[in-house]
Amino acid sequence: MKIGLLLCDDVRSELQKEHKNYPEMFAALLKKQQPDLELVIYRVLDNKLPAKTDECDGWLISGSRHGANDDFEWISALEDFIRQLHKEGRKLVGICFGHQVMAQALGGKVVESDKGWGVGMSENSLLRYKAWMDKGIGEFNLLVSHKDQVVELPESTEILAASDFCPYYMLQYGENFMSVQGHPEFSKEYSAALMDSRRDSIPEKVLNMGMESLIQKPDSDLLGKWIIQFLK
Repeated sequence: MKIGLLLCDDVRSELQKEHKNYPEMFAALLKKQQPDLELVIYRVLDNKLPAKTDECDGWLISGSRHGANDDFEWISALEDFIRQLHKEGRKLVGICFGHQVMAQALGGKVVESDKGWGVGMSENSLLRYKAWMDKGIGEFNLLVSHKDQVVELPESTEILAASDFCPYYMLQYGENFMSVQGHPEFSKEYSAALMDSRRDSIPEKVLNMGMESLIQKPDSDLLGKWIIQFLK
């Protein structure tokens, strides 16, 4: 199985020694479920998009410190690529920024939420069961780090999971596109380090609550399994 990672950011340089970069995080997450998986990296943030939509069996869009509404050429090019994948019925999964830019590319709306930062562990309710999911799951926890949220959905979008903080937490578009606001690739240690690096922008109360939430266990392996099963 060959998955193309559309990379939209790098881990801060000062955090890479301990936590590595996002491609390594995604490889660890996905190869735990599919050991023979080949992960091909496309540095979209450097304007390096795939030449063809069929270069990989499926596609994955990473998170980013940038927003879907930021005025960068690579974001516009990524939206064009998303629309082409959708037109051709290719498989695509979006994570955080990927979740947001997919919605925007297909006619939804993304804004900086008046709820502010979502950091630490999110508790989410599964609203709709799909065949690629594990039966009997009603809730799942996942690490988050975002200010922006999807606030208007494209047509024919299903809401798979929601939280009080983020009503459009996990979405599916037809049979080929799926996205989630959380970060299954994050470890709790990286989540804590990322929050600490953003102390200047995250309100102290929100940051403290985010740190305290890390006592909970993320269901990262479950989401990694779902991503693989969806892409298959």
